[in-house]
Amino acid sequence: MTSAPLPDPVESSRREGRLRSEPSQLKVASREIAAMPYSYEPHYFEDFEVGQEFESVGRTVTETDFVVHSMVSGDWTELHTNRHYAEEAYFGERVAHGPMTFILATGFVYRCGFLERTVLAFLGMNYMDIPAPVKMGDSIALDMEVAETKELSSRDDSGLVVIDTTMSNQDDEVVFEGDMKFLIKRRE
Repeated sequence: MTSAPLPDPVESSRREGRLRSEPSQLKVASREIAAMPYSYEPHYFEDFEVGQEFESVGRTVTETDFVVHSMVSGDWTELHTNRHYAEEAYFGERVAHGPMTFILATGFVYRCGFLERTVLAFLGMNYMDIPAPVKMGDSIALDMEVAETKELSSRDDSGLVVIDTTMSNQDDEVVFEGDMKFLIKRRE
């Protein structure tokens, strides 16, 4: 005997228009559930407003993250990959590569869902700062705020959205800050 699968409450809420662009309480089947931080609807250029905020879920950085980043990038610097060397170095332990820290931040942006199928391009950054290292075992999360939206005279199908980002660890220590510039589709 097989039973029908239960409906996904978040997907049902999306279809019924009850899931907004910020985490909120959803009423599903006579019970309330909290929307997860990454449950944002895809946003078109017109949907973004200066000051609008988003938050990611958190995740713990693991040894696998360090190894995969080293494998993909080819950067096997001992500060990141040799425990015994790193214990005697400046930080006293292995720390994430700077580019890995940036990649973790961009991963949080995309995981939130608001750029899903609407982003045309990542256009770069005006600034990026890594004020403290990400360490193996840190739990990190990203806060985002729309800093600028701009019409582009060269494109009628999209616009520029600049998002300020701040990534912090479990101790609320900032480990990454920077703005990310995206080319975002307009509604058709």
